[in-house]
This record gives sequence, structure tokens and C-alpha cells, in this order.
Amino acid sequence: MKLPTVALVGRPNVGKSTIFNRLVGEKIAIIEDTPGVTRDRIYGDVVYKDYRFHLIDTGGIDVSKELFNNEIRIQTEIAINEADVVVFIVDGNDELNQNDFVIRDMLKKANKDVVVAVNKLDNNNRMDNIYNYYELGFENVVAVSGEHNIGIPDLLDLITGSFKPVEDVIYDKDKIKFCIIGRPNVGKSSLVNAILNEDKVIVSDIAGTTRDAVDTEFKYDSKDYVVIDTAGMRKKGKVFESIEKYSLIRSMKAIERSDVCVIVINAEEGIIEHDKHIASYAMESGKPMVLVVNKWDTVSDKNNIREYTDLMRNEFQFLSYVPIVFLSALTKKRIHTLMPEIEKVYNNSLKEIKTSLLNSVIRDAVMLNQPPSYKGKRLKIYFVNQSGIKPPKFTFSVNSKNLIHFSYERYLENKLRENFDLEGTPIILQFKNRSGE
Repeated sequence: MKLPTVALVGRPNVGKSTIFNRLVGEKIAIIEDTPGVTRDRIYGDVVYKDYRFHLIDTGGIDVSKELFNNEIRIQTEIAINEADVVVFIVDGNDELNQNDFVIRDMLKKANKDVVVAVNKLDNNNRMDNIYNYYELGFENVVAVSGEHNIGIPDLLDLITGSFKPVEDVIYDKDKIKFCIIGRPNVGKSSLVNAILNEDKVIVSDIAGTTRDAVDTEFKYDSKDYVVIDTAGMRKKGKVFESIEKYSLIRSMKAIERSDVCVIVINAEEGIIEHDKHIASYAMESGKPMVLVVNKWDTVSDKNNIREYTDLMRNEFQFLSYVPIVFLSALTKKRIHTLMPEIEKVYNNSLKEIKTSLLNSVIRDAVMLNQPPSYKGKRLKIYFVNQSGIKPPKFTFSVNSKNLIHFSYERYLENKLRENFDLEGTPIILQFKNRSGE
């Protein structure tokens, strides 16, 4: 099932970020202090009743600020283009102004389903203000207060009311689906072409889909694969490609459908924050990953892979378990090193470990390094078992899960990785009190 996409648009200071955080259910702009993970999020997933959808936030359009307005307008156009439903947020305490009508005209032109959310209507005296906003010419208008959580269920009912089931292509479960993701101009399409043109590869017809990404089924070493290419915006070409952070929209759609994520870095340009941002989404989605340093032919000292690996490890500290492949899609040098890594990390995400071995490793880890005590109490681990795959999930039975410190959890994860080959796949550690709480 392909998830619908919803975009939030509006002029500055109407409360888009507050409503975004309210719908997603957490303050996305403030996340864990993980090295290399960008704090500024414009993308989240929303679960409501039996529905789930992607949510995009956008910059506020202000025609008086010419310096940034063109870029923000293009970003908003991209978000509208990608969206199935657009939520047009206006300030219920302000009169409609020129910015609101500019956005209104963009939405009318796009011919999308639109819900007008009149924000900041947080008391009965202000509720009558809602009628002023029917002037915008949209049928669905709802009063909300993002700050006080008023009218949010009504807004969600209107958003999801127009959703229609969208069937996705269902591939045989034995086919490994992997996506090629990364910021624009890192060589994603070139890499797909290089993979498909290699001698060992047998390509079948391109799957006919209604999706933005292009799926291609092929065989490699007698195994079946599907590669999902996310490159290229359909409209306005390079103008759309130039807005880097909105490549996240396409990346997220591809990540959702993939078994493995191949994250492409441009060796010529080096690593930037946006590379880490895209990689963090793949990690948080629980997908096994391979990091690819493309355009390796442009690096003057091509033998110095060790030095560049150290740089990658330093920049992507949160992906220390992910293999790195150096290649050139253009010249096809070292292209043969990629497919074996994709297969390996996929198999590792399916790995199942015997309970007896797990408990032996964890017992040794605890003996080697006792958990720290807190207020006179110390964590006790009674038992551990594997409770899931894709990614592997391990459940620890303990005396009190409140005694888990993130540094000790990281220590246990490292011990599991030292003893079992889990390269490339995230793993989940879950702690439950022995009483079942």
C-alpha cells in the first residue's frame, strides 16, 4: 500500500509547525542528541484511526520578502505537487492578506484536495471568525487550535476523508527490493544504470507503476532483485532538483517500500548535512543500509580508501555498523563490490540467533562490565530472547527498565554486534520488567 502524502502550507507565523508537531504526535524539531542527525525536520508520519500518511511542512510564503520568497515558493510548489491533500493554514485572529491569496491561487491552479485550517481559534468568542475564511473559495474549512489541541480530530477526519486505496505492486517475497537514495546530483541514476548494465545482470521489463520512483526487476547471480530509483523530479526539471531538502519526500516514499537502502555520497563534493539527514531517515525506518561513495574516479588519491573511510565514520557516527563501498558509476570501477553488500546486509536483517547463545553473550557482557547503579539500585538482566526480524529485535527481561542508561544500552548493542554478524542492519533492544509491566 502506497501511503498518501499531506502538505501543510501557509504564510509565516500562522502556526504550521505547531500543527505539524500536533499531528505527528511529538516535537519533531527537537530529537535525540545523535551526532550527525539534523534537528530541523520537515517530514513525519501520522497515524490516525485506520489511516497512516506522510506529512510535509513547508516554509511560510511572504511576498514582501523577495530575497527568499522564490525558493520558498518553489519548495511549496514541490510539496503541493507531491501531496494528495493540502492543508492550507491561516491565522484565525488576522484578516486575510496578500500572502494568503497568493497561496490560494497556487492551490487553485494545482487542483488538489484542500482543507483550510483556521488556526488559533481557542475560545468561543473567536469561533465565529471561521466564516471569514470561506472567502478563499474552498469547501472544507475547519476551526482548530494547534496550541490547545482543539479541532484536531475534525481536521484529521477531513484530511483522511478523501483518501482512496492505492494499490502498490506486490513483488514476490524472495525478491530483494533496494532503493538508491541521496541528495540530487550524487549520481543515483548513473549508479542504477551501472548496476543494470553489468555483465552479471539480466534485466526484465520495467514494472509499470503509478509511482514517482521507477522500479526495475533484474537478476544478479541467479537471485531476483528490484531496484527503486528515486532520481529526478517530474516537473520543472533542474529547478525542482535544486531544492535539496525536498528530495527527502521522494527518499521517504522509496525507503518505505524497500528491504535495503543504498545511500549515495558524492566523493567529489564531500559530505554535507543533507546526506546525514537522508541517512537518518533510513536508520529510523529500521532498514538495513549500505553507504556508497560514488564518483571515486574523481578523487586524486584513489588508493587512500582508509583515510576516506575514517572521514565517513567520523561524519556518520550513528551508522558505525553500516558497510561503505567505494565505486564509480560512470567508469564502473569497483561496481562489482556493491551487490554482495546489499545481499549481505539484507540477510543480516533476517538473522535469527539462538536464545542460549544470546544469553551466554549477555551474561559475559554483564560480568565484564556491571550496569551502573542508580539511587542504590542496579539493573539486573534475567533473560534475553530475539523477538523479531527486519530489523532484529531483542527483548530483555529485567528488574526495572527505568534503570537502563543509554550508555549501557549502547554497550549491550556493541557486544551483540561483536559476537554476531549484524553488519548493515539496525537492531532494536527492548526492555521489559519481569512482572510484565
